[in-house]
Parts: sequence; C-alpha cells; structure tokens
Amino acid sequence: MTAPNPEQLVVAICAPLEPELVEQIRSGSPEVTVLYEPELLPPERFPADHSGDPDFQRSAEQQERYWANIRRADVLYGLPDESPAGLARAVRENPRLRWVHAMAAGAGGSVRAAELTPEELARVTVTTSAGVHALPLAEFALMGLLNGFKRVAELQADQRAQRWPTPRVPTRLLSGSRLVIAGLGEIGVETARLAKALGMSVSGSKREVTPITGIDSVVPNSGLPGLVSEADAVVSTLPGTPYTEHLFDAEMFSHFKPGTVFVNVGRGSVVDEAALLSALDDGTVSYACLDVFEQEPLPGSSPLWKHPRVLVSPHTSALSLAENRLIAERFSSNLALFRAGKTMPHAVDPVYFY
Repeated sequence: MTAPNPEQLVVAICAPLEPELVEQIRSGSPEVTVLYEPELLPPERFPADHSGDPDFQRSAEQQERYWANIRRADVLYGLPDESPAGLARAVRENPRLRWVHAMAAGAGGSVRAAELTPEELARVTVTTSAGVHALPLAEFALMGLLNGFKRVAELQADQRAQRWPTPRVPTRLLSGSRLVIAGLGEIGVETARLAKALGMSVSGSKREVTPITGIDSVVPNSGLPGLVSEADAVVSTLPGTPYTEHLFDAEMFSHFKPGTVFVNVGRGSVVDEAALLSALDDGTVSYACLDVFEQEPLPGSSPLWKHPRVLVSPHTSALSLAENRLIAERFSSNLALFRAGKTMPHAVDPVYFY
C-alpha cells in the first residue's frame, strides 16, 4: 500500500459516534481532517447502535451535505447508511476513496452484496471490526454451553410449573468434556481460551490449517464430521460465505453424538434450521443457543421461538457498553498503519468476502 499524503487525508464519519470518541480520533491524528456532522447521522437508540434510529430522515439539503462529505473523503468510518447500497454508491461516486472501516465483524456479506467490480475491490480496502467482539461473543458462547450442560431450560420449566422432580436429574460437567469450534478465528480462539479454563479439551476448524497453541486438533471445515462425532458440544463462529452456507445440514448433524450442545454466534446462513430442528427433536442436539438466524428478524412462524430446548437471542451477543470505544480505538490504530502505507488487519478478502 502506498502511503497517502497526511496533509491531504480526509476521514468522514458515516456512523453514529459519540463526540468524545470523534475527538479521540482527531487527537490521535491531528494532521488528518475528520469530517463529523452529528446532525447528519441517525441518533443511536442504544449503545453501539451503528444503524441508528430507522425513522431518522435527512432533508434534501442534509442529504447533499452527507454525500458531499463522503465524496470528499479518502477514508470512511462506517458504511454509508450502514448498507451495501451506500457502500457501492460511495465507491462509485468518490474516485479518491481508498479505505472503508466497517462497524461489523462480519462485514464481508455487505461487501459482497455491494457488487463491486474487481477493480473497485482492488482500489478500496474494507476493514472490519473483527476481534473487538471476540470477548463478548466468547462469553455468550460459554453461557450457551453452561445452559446446555446444566439443563437451564428444564430447570426454568420446572420453576414455572412449581415442580420439584423426583428423582432429581444430574447435570453434566464442562470439565473433561470435548468441545469443537467451527471457525478458529479470534472469536473461536477466545472461546477456546475460556472453555479450556473450565477444563474442556478443544479442537476445531480453520480455513488455513495451522497449529494453534492449546488446540488439540485443527482441520479444514471438510474435516468437521470427524471431529463432531466425538464432541460433547459444538460452537460455530463461522462467517456467512458461499463456502459455509448450510455447512451444518442434516448430513453434518448425523455425525453428532446424541445429546450434543450446539451454539451459533457466527452467521445464521451456516445452519440449515430445518435440519437443526430435526436434530433437536430426535435428541441429537440436546440444547441449542442461537444468536443468529437464516432470516433476521426471526419470523414469528419459526418453531425455534417456542422450542423448549432453544435459546433465541436477537443477534445481540456481540453488543457491549464498550463497543463504540473499542471500535474507535481499532480505527485509530488502523489509521496510523494506513498513513504509513502498511497492511491493516481484518481486511475483507475480495474473493471469499471473509
């Protein structure tokens, strides 16, 4: 990457962000012009609400100012209007644009949906906030494992019914159990760290197979059937790509041991929900903790809502009060690399969109 002229570098803030964090970005790179007009951005409804209030509308004059800032920028903080269409428009209307930092960890799907040409993908680097969400997602995954091993769904059902079962049913120990993590990226490795602290042995999959300290076995996704056949629990942190779509289908679930606990904090497209429901109903999966779904919001007609051994989370497991600060710090770190012409981490692959 050729180092840009810092005196000419312009950053436009396209996503809702607290003024103090904007000032943090400015103070870290005083030579950079940071365009920030909060009245042009939809207000947050909750912390780290990157899309903002859906009822927010700009006047015609405000819309022109918003896009004038984008057309002037070398760098964008956030996808314009948090949409693939906004990204495509920005790339095509601004020939000086070189870098877009996305708020999401899994922004590859948005980049793919923008349908940029190979030349546009070569010109504009899109980086993600992957890693910022690793700890909250890993903690959520551990909660799902504990819920399944400790029979929390059954305990809650007994409590609602004021039932004291006889004989009482024992729970399972995480310690000594075997966990398989599909997707040993930053989220998967952080999940493995927490699981190993509780005494679990961990294996998993990775697109580029390399040894990972503390992981018993690392295989490509094609090797998952052999791993899950020995697993007590499976966690998916996989992104949504054409190569992972419905990876967890009826064939994959047929390799699970009866009673396997399943957690998905990656992308909903990785799981065939009809196959998962069949696996739940026949006892192959004893409990499923799901933060992501094939269609979001999850339709009211989905049987997952009312299944007694499923936890439905509305794609919120990555959210934390510290998220905006952590993303701003990541952006500032990347900005220093960008200005120096160095490679930035977590760039979206223009072929795999991962």
